[in-house]
Amino acid sequence: MLWTGEPPQAEALKEAMESYFNALQGFLLHCHGSMAGAGTTLFSSIQASVKQIVGTSFRLLQGSVSLYEGEYEKGRKPSIPQLAGAVWEACSNLKKVPATNIKAIGKAMTQVTVSMKDVLREMKELKPACFSPEPDDAYANPETETPNSDEDDLGDDLTPAEFEVSEMVADIVSEALVVIKELIRAITGMIKLENPKDDGAFVATLENLLKLCQDFGVQIDELGACVYPPQELSLMKQTLGRIRENIGEIEADVKGFKNSSSGALLGTCRRLQSSIENMETELDKRVDAEVVGKMQNVTL
Repeated sequence: MLWTGEPPQAEALKEAMESYFNALQGFLLHCHGSMAGAGTTLFSSIQASVKQIVGTSFRLLQGSVSLYEGEYEKGRKPSIPQLAGAVWEACSNLKKVPATNIKAIGKAMTQVTVSMKDVLREMKELKPACFSPEPDDAYANPETETPNSDEDDLGDDLTPAEFEVSEMVADIVSEALVVIKELIRAITGMIKLENPKDDGAFVATLENLLKLCQDFGVQIDELGACVYPPQELSLMKQTLGRIRENIGEIEADVKGFKNSSSGALLGTCRRLQSSIENMETELDKRVDAEVVGKMQNVTL
């Protein structure tokens, strides 16, 4: 139906809606057929895109009806071009949905690296609290006084000890990011060498690796959150333990790859495991020091 800027006529609106619903029904049937053999990740990608198209389509039709009947709130007249534009955008997004299970899983793994990069960026933006001169010194040397305009920024009040912990976490996140990148590279190398089919067994293996990657990403987020004061060292250590277990599962799955370039990945996994163990040792020392300090302050 061509939009002229005027409210649609009843018969024209009815014909347009019937035609649209028929097209939408055919689209849904086609999508249902395309989901045959789709794994969890590809199925979710298709489903999310289809929901977006259906949702924007219904909003377009509702807007058309309310415009015809004049039943809309004052100042909230529906914009048909805007609603139609949302449908076009949803259709364009459907074209970006991966065509195979392997591509869908690879895209989802890449999204995990994007999240990790955000955590790493936040860790690198942290800085220790600026030294503030005593009032007498500031009065004696007013030119050397530097106003702390960022004193309310989150993370700016890290003590030197807390800042050291944040640097250790940044190193862990950086190495974790390399692990995911090497995993994607190993899978890509195996696909090029062996040209595996998009069958159930292989897809199930990749789906399991994806789940491990996504869990890995969640744990990295939690580890990054622990850095902000007051730092919870015990929770940080628990999170590191879960990450270590997660890496072990990834290693076990990758060792099952045949003729794949997984050597570099296993090497990065071992380096990350070593870094985690070193950080756990350092956290134990800090926790012990805190306990001793609290006991010394206890008066009997």
